[in-house]
Amino acid sequence: MSTSADYYEILGVARDANGDEVKRAYRRLAIKWHPDQNPGNDEAEVRFKECAEAYEVLSDPEKRSVYDRHGHAGLRGRAGHDFNSMHVEDIFSMFNDIFGGQGGGGGRRQRGPARGYDLETEVEITLVEVLEGCEREIPFKRLEVCSPCKGSGAKPGSKPTECTTCGGQGQVAQNGLGGLFRMVTTCPTCQGRRQIIKDKCSECSGAGRTSVQRKLSVKIPRGISDGQVVRVAGEGEPPPPQMSPDGTGVRGDLHIVVRVAEDERFERQQSDLITALEVSFADAALGGTVTVETLEGRSETEIDPGTQHGELFRLDGKGVPDLRTGQRGDLVVVVHVVVPRKLTAKQKELIAALRDTERPAPPAAKDSRKDGSKGAKQDDSAKKRVGFWGKMKDSLGN
Repeated sequence: MSTSADYYEILGVARDANGDEVKRAYRRLAIKWHPDQNPGNDEAEVRFKECAEAYEVLSDPEKRSVYDRHGHAGLRGRAGHDFNSMHVEDIFSMFNDIFGGQGGGGGRRQRGPARGYDLETEVEITLVEVLEGCEREIPFKRLEVCSPCKGSGAKPGSKPTECTTCGGQGQVAQNGLGGLFRMVTTCPTCQGRRQIIKDKCSECSGAGRTSVQRKLSVKIPRGISDGQVVRVAGEGEPPPPQMSPDGTGVRGDLHIVVRVAEDERFERQQSDLITALEVSFADAALGGTVTVETLEGRSETEIDPGTQHGELFRLDGKGVPDLRTGQRGDLVVVVHVVVPRKLTAKQKELIAALRDTERPAPPAAKDSRKDGSKGAKQDDSAKKRVGFWGKMKDSLGN
């Protein structure tokens, strides 16, 4: 899944909408945002693909239940179609049961060999695995050609018959606006398959495709970032039955979105890592050897005397590799000077002695007057009252 918007909001339906309401909303919006109706409008194509993604989830009872409980996070790790990589006509062919006879790209001819749909799933790795790279088993589901009927959808021993509605063309032409134009659309009877299945295969119920659980070992390159994609060519689905019943053609691809789990020790910025180092007041003041957590384990380094709270220093080459160059970044260490909350009697004594050495010396005591007369004290008080403004008056000559 690619969009982060709410699927119900995308389709404009209530959270308790039934399947028919979801289908009608998707059909209306898909035709509205189809690129054929909005030539040159890139936003329309994005909206169209968002609607397709929302419909795929909300039309599936199991996926919808998971989404209602856990949102987009609940769908992570579940294989789903990668609508961003799919062609618009391919999306219509996926859901042509609700577009039959109504246009929307059904008249487009396949150019070149038929191509299957891309799939998307997710895998989570740790920051330590980013350092060295890793190999993971990726489970996912995909549609495969039904073995008993070989993709025809017909019961073994029987054959499909030609569709009488479209004459085996898979498309029908309709006149619009009083005959002013003709619109070629997917046949509503055979859904573009050109044939009608009377005796359906019991394995696939006439679909010609069955869902298969698959597991694939995939190498995750070192230095990969959260959200980046590993593409495995040819591990998607075969062409749909209306394009190639027996699956002949080009398979789609599997897109694996890599999620890097958060590591509470580090914050990642491209190929650099940032970590906090708690240092005691004594170590910050005197300097010395400290221990820093790295991806490879603990590493000892020296800090300078007088290190201040919030100061930074780097450990070269202790970050993560760059995906392209393979060169490792640095580990940026932020110093946090820790003030102790509880002190022993001895510690209090030592810190008090330090505080006394840091305090300025008290001012020298003034000589007291020997005569102590009351008049002299009044004169002193008068001088104190003169202050700044009295001096200003004297200088200006009153």
